[in-house]
Amino acid sequence: MASKFSSTLLLLLSILMSIQLLVSAGNFYKDVDITWGEGRGKIQEGGRGLALSLDKLSGSGFQSKNEFLFGRFDMQIKLVPANSAGTVTTFFLSSQGEGHDEIDFEFLGNVSGQPYTIHTNVYTQGKGNKEQQFHLWFDPTAAFHTYTIVWNPHRIVFLVDNSPIRVFNNHESIGIPFPKSQAMKVYCSLWNADEWATQGGRVKTDWALAPFTAYYRNINIDGCAISSGTSSCKSIGSTNNAKPWQTHELDGKGRNRLRWVQSKHMVYNYCADSKRFPQGFSAECKSSRF
Repeated sequence: MASKFSSTLLLLLSILMSIQLLVSAGNFYKDVDITWGEGRGKIQEGGRGLALSLDKLSGSGFQSKNEFLFGRFDMQIKLVPANSAGTVTTFFLSSQGEGHDEIDFEFLGNVSGQPYTIHTNVYTQGKGNKEQQFHLWFDPTAAFHTYTIVWNPHRIVFLVDNSPIRVFNNHESIGIPFPKSQAMKVYCSLWNADEWATQGGRVKTDWALAPFTAYYRNINIDGCAISSGTSSCKSIGSTNNAKPWQTHELDGKGRNRLRWVQSKHMVYNYCADSKRFPQGFSAECKSSRF
């Protein structure tokens, strides 16, 4: 009964979040460039939506026109339906060059009837190995759902329909690097990764079902745009007139939701993989997850 109540509450939050984004959503014509795919990426609905497709020859992708140093990044996505095995749909932030920073949402497809895996990771100075994976409490192919990255100097929060699924705190005080000095763009893509994406690569992409299509809608970026080395934001450390994302942290309800998601829907945690890290877990694993 408690599990059903929690799922209903999260669905209601999803609806409220979708209404909020409809008011504040950006425009794909204005905010992004389709950078690869030779016509497989198409802006739709007057700039409100964007479709990415994948066939045997190529996938497709787009990136934000601006780069940002901190912000809140919302994207509504409807994933590839039915047999999506081998496909990977992405929504992530990344800087460029050697030693890059990156904050990842990746959606790993599966055979019909089996759940998608949400793969999250954080790279700092080119080093990742911070993976956590989840199965969702709804069908992400039946309707649009909102996926959010909140990134400020204190923490990174991954949210699904405004419910936190992961928090990665700044633990520089104990020697753990944190992405805070390299501006990043938003990237989204749909591509084939059947060598590893589905059940460890055991299930391959069925090209007879191509083209595969994922839909993006209502991009919303509220962040510190960087242009010629100058930020569009005032001092990020100032609390005067700060935007909510600049000081974002979980309240009691948020912590309870996070505990529920991680206890019921987490399927992989790098902080619990002793076979992979026999020498011991990274120092932040011993610290509070909130």
